[in-house]
Amino acid sequence: MGDRSPKSTQKHAAQKQSKTDGVNQKKNALITAQQATKVKAAASKRK
Repeated sequence: MGDRSPKSTQKHAAQKQSKTDGVNQKKNALITAQQATKVKAAASKRK
């Protein structure tokens, strides 16, 4: 069975949070890139 000590539980939670932070950071970078592309396209249409 797995280790259920407080230290182990805390470490596992921190690793899980770190993983979700990384995923969220990638999503935000993708959204930002898409928004920048839309702004550039709109600006080129105005010219």
